[in-house]
Amino acid sequence: MHGALKAIRTKSAEAQHGEESNNPEPTSVNYHFTRQCNYKCGFCFHTARTSFVLPLEEAKRGLQLLKDAGMEKINFSGGEPFLHQRGDFLGKLVQFSKEDLQLASVSIVSNGSLITENWFKKYGEYLDILAISCDSFDEETNAQIGRGSGRKSHLKNLYKVQSWCKKYKVAFKLNTVVNSYNVQENMSDHIRELAPIRWKVFQCLVIDGENAGENALREAEKFVISDAEFHQFLERHKDIEYLVPESNQKMRNSYLILDEYMRFLDCRDGKKDPSKSILDVGVRDAIQFSGFDEKMFLKRGGRYIWSKADMRLEW
Repeated sequence: MHGALKAIRTKSAEAQHGEESNNPEPTSVNYHFTRQCNYKCGFCFHTARTSFVLPLEEAKRGLQLLKDAGMEKINFSGGEPFLHQRGDFLGKLVQFSKEDLQLASVSIVSNGSLITENWFKKYGEYLDILAISCDSFDEETNAQIGRGSGRKSHLKNLYKVQSWCKKYKVAFKLNTVVNSYNVQENMSDHIRELAPIRWKVFQCLVIDGENAGENALREAEKFVISDAEFHQFLERHKDIEYLVPESNQKMRNSYLILDEYMRFLDCRDGKKDPSKSILDVGVRDAIQFSGFDEKMFLKRGGRYIWSKADMRLEW
């Protein structure tokens, strides 16, 4: 299982006045390199407030800085990461991360609608995990949530991408946001049929300025569920052994999130406060403003067998 099972490391440095200050290593990083998306999910917490995307070489420079600072896993997200340059920009970052940086794990979170088999042929060998977001197995519910684009069936795409993952030896993962529209649904049969390596089940999260508040591009309040409702959903699916639940409490500070400018986002106060860019001040200075809770990262199962070479999957 190699590096994937090592305990997360924390550097402790003596401050000038003799006090200890913890500088977390960026072991696992989520890089939201674009905010643009072809879906309009009502609870989205990383909305299209700008169309900015770093030039490829600058993004690579930032990834190298993160690797030098201790990064082992990179997750590319958005927005919809396959939207920019029809997935070619993403593919080049994936290839660079695995081939040049030799990271233990390279993963993507996508809605699945823009992925092609040609992308898998070109870049699949460099990708460890592909996570597809699916919040319902009812097309009408998906439409109410905003997870859809035109006449394309989100569910047909989901099954198609799952088959490509198997064909091109990429571990398949599912992400579901439990909200007021799907909280009563029983997804067990579909989940077992898709057989992901992990099924991440999130409680709908409100972030001021993103999906709530005066200047937000979404109004997520109508999607919010209570802790009790979330637990009822989990109880309904408790027999699925690869279910990984994430309540609001677990989720809020346990991810290292980089935005499109490569700034860490601090979500501690229910909004996203950006650090300075790692491209300007380096990882060590920027990460101190990330609000990252390493203990919660471990508690939520942030470390797992994340390299496909260690998964022993039957392709």
